[in-house]
Amino acid sequence: MSIGLFDSGLGGLSVARAVRAALPYRDLIYLADTAYCPYGPLPVEQVRTRSLACARWLVGRGARVVVVACNTATSAAVELLRTSLAVPVVGMEPGLKPAVAATRTGRVAVLATSGTLTGERFARLVERFGARVEVRTVACPAMVRLVEAGELAGPYAASVVAGYVAPLVADGVDTLVLGCTHFPPLRALIAAAAPEATIIDTGPAVAAQTARVALAAGGRAGATGDAGRLTFATTGDPLSVAPALARVWGESVDVERAAC
Repeated sequence: MSIGLFDSGLGGLSVARAVRAALPYRDLIYLADTAYCPYGPLPVEQVRTRSLACARWLVGRGARVVVVACNTATSAAVELLRTSLAVPVVGMEPGLKPAVAATRTGRVAVLATSGTLTGERFARLVERFGARVEVRTVACPAMVRLVEAGELAGPYAASVVAGYVAPLVADGVDTLVLGCTHFPPLRALIAAAAPEATIIDTGPAVAAQTARVALAAGGRAGATGDAGRLTFATTGDPLSVAPALARVWGESVDVERAAC
């Protein structure tokens, strides 16, 4: 059973890494919709259209579970995908609930894209879990661009991250929610800018849910056999995407072009 994941770009690789750790013997197909990255500023209808195109491409390549490895796409399109596809769909949302449980100051910040933060799903999430705390929301487009360029370290990247995080820390925020899959690769820089803060990443929880869904869908359990194959594709230029993808993933990989 192959598991397909998609994101607007390279951010969803953080989820793919967590799924790989949870299901090392399954084939993974990762699609970066680089031609339309980032999703955050796009109209909701366009995000829905792109999400459906990406998910259908993954199913056409043999995926029997689709993971929406993008908070913006989940917010805009997960219900559409679940009613349009004949395979299970796993989505994700910012980890506000564990953040509320973790905060000591009562001040929580969600770092995400504008598309996630202005969506109805996020509004319902805040209404459900955020009543007892102050929830700050910060759109961080420059952090998305860092990851798309494969810039995960160095003085410039550190200054960009600190520009978003340091003012929050100064205002008493002690819990940071990584509400975009682009941000876990920058976790070391975020921690450096907020050394006392609790950082919430939902990638492992999404991987655990993916494992449960895959098993329920008929996939085998257990750690036997050869490691699963990894396939990486992009709707952009593979030659341009490959170097940054290799830096984010941690090893050199082949990237194919996806026509969708």
